[in-house]
Parts: sequence; C-alpha cells; structure tokens
Amino acid sequence: MDPLAQLLARDQMRQLAERYALAMDCRDFDSLVALFIPDVNCGRLGTGHEVLRKSFVDQLRPGDRSVMLVANHVIDFDDDEHAHGIVYGIAEATMPEGWVRQAIQYQDTYELRGDRWLFVRRKHLLWYGVVLPYDPMDQPPANWPKSQIGRGTVPDCWESWQRFRDGEGAGSGA
Repeated sequence: MDPLAQLLARDQMRQLAERYALAMDCRDFDSLVALFIPDVNCGRLGTGHEVLRKSFVDQLRPGDRSVMLVANHVIDFDDDEHAHGIVYGIAEATMPEGWVRQAIQYQDTYELRGDRWLFVRRKHLLWYGVVLPYDPMDQPPANWPKSQIGRGTVPDCWESWQRFRDGEGAGSGA
C-alpha cells in the first residue's frame, strides 16, 4: 500500500473509533452496528448486525447517559486489507452503581470491505472504573449560554437517545 493510501486508510479507521463513541452516546444503534463488518462474530451470541445490536442494547439498557472521549490511536497494517490498532478512551456514564468514570483501552481489528474500513472486532480492556461521589446530571439546568454550570441539553436533544430512553432502541431505525 502506498503512503497516501495508508494515510487515507488510517483516517477512516480513526473515524471508526470516533463514530463509535458518538453512536454510543447517541444510542444510535444503526450507525453503531454499521461500523462493523456485516458478518461480525459476537461469540456465543452468534453473528451479524442484529445480534450485535441486541448485545449493545442489552449492555447499555441499565445505564442512562454516557460521554465517551477518544484519545491515543495507533494503527498498524497487517496487509493491504487488514490492520489492527489500539485506542485509548475515557468514558463517563450513569450505571446502576452511580456515575462511573472509566479509563479504557480498545484493541481493534480492522478489515477493508469494498472501499470502507470496518471493525472486525473491538476488545474492551479496562484500566479502571470508579464511581464518582456525585452524578453531574443530577443538578438544575445550566440554561446555556447564561450559565456554564448545571445540566446541559445533551443527550436529551438527540432523537435516537430519546427512542432508547423510551425503550424503542432495540429495533431497526434506532
């Protein structure tokens, strides 16, 4: 692969990680599963996008809101159609235990399908998870731009998140 093609491929793979974070926070399951190869292996659950969608919905249902930040991203090519990478991230989310902050490392496998790089697999490794002493969403509205302190409008303003909140996130079109 020539250097320009590698540069463009790396950009596509970085976008996968960034779009993954956005889709998770929005609870946009169509966009989320579209980042993976169609025949994604979900282990004992089976294969394919619908199985993956159900897995994501089941994992995210106990929580409410999340904020994922993508950081360091290193990508190495195995050949012209296969690559692997390491992505660091910080996530904060409501969970049954309270508001949780996690430091995460993803070990990713990528594959070129047609003209798009996609995830084959994302392995989620945890540096740590800690329950914070307060839930930052449990405060009055900030009324931005009047005040920077308080609860904002995200994720409530996203239609996909509203559908998830209302229990409609498992079906197509979420």
